[in-house]
Amino acid sequence: MKIILIFSLLILSLNQNNVQADMFLGEFVDHSSDVPITSEGALRTPESPTSNEFVVYGKTGDQNHRGYLSQSTAVNKKSGLIVIHEWWGLNEDIHLMTDQLAGLGYTALAVDLYDGQSATEVREAFQLSTNLSNNEASALANLKAAYDYLTKEKGIEKVGIIGWCLGGKWSLRGSLMLPDQIDATVIYYGSLVNDKEQIATLEMPIIGFVGTKDRLHKQFVEFDQHLKDLNKDASVHIYEGAKHAFANASGIAYEQKAAEDSWEKTVDFLTKHLD
Repeated sequence: MKIILIFSLLILSLNQNNVQADMFLGEFVDHSSDVPITSEGALRTPESPTSNEFVVYGKTGDQNHRGYLSQSTAVNKKSGLIVIHEWWGLNEDIHLMTDQLAGLGYTALAVDLYDGQSATEVREAFQLSTNLSNNEASALANLKAAYDYLTKEKGIEKVGIIGWCLGGKWSLRGSLMLPDQIDATVIYYGSLVNDKEQIATLEMPIIGFVGTKDRLHKQFVEFDQHLKDLNKDASVHIYEGAKHAFANASGIAYEQKAAEDSWEKTVDFLTKHLD
């Protein structure tokens, strides 16, 4: 099966521009031996009790966008989060992470960029993530619908955005779409946009995380330098020896030290900018 898939990827690389092909191939390599088991990080107990439900948060054309909404039953802040899943899709592990964020007091909406599909095998996840990358306009419309739902339907005054891996990629792209509206951006090792003119439009504080053994490490170093050159309110944290997906809710790449430190920094960042 892997031989067939690799052959398919080579064919894909002949039909895509080199940058796009390299991205797809790199994404596959990142997760080639991965499986979507629940990681330790997903099993943290929320700081306060939560209630949750599945909601339709918008519609693009004929496609309803259905996500997972979680809210604290003890803490009521007027701030919320758009939560973006990894390449496996909106699975139960992302529900657990969303509950943790809601336990901090935020109205947390986990979006579904795959519109009802999810993966349990690398081949399936690769196909879903590839299809998503080829339909960027639809993905951005999905994220805009989530923002509108939180602000218009739920009365949220401040909105942050957070994602891991594939979700980190779309966390940045969602922020670039709404550079004046998003109030805080969290990027866990997702592929970046490093065009300085585009980055210059970002008005919100930003925090990013990556490991030195991640193929995206150099992207984050460059991104960090651009942010500094532009005097942005931003910080990029680089973990020595950490690999890609070290803090994912699903998968076997979880690295406790880096994951727990980045989580603490994420909580502090959100408290500072959304509370």
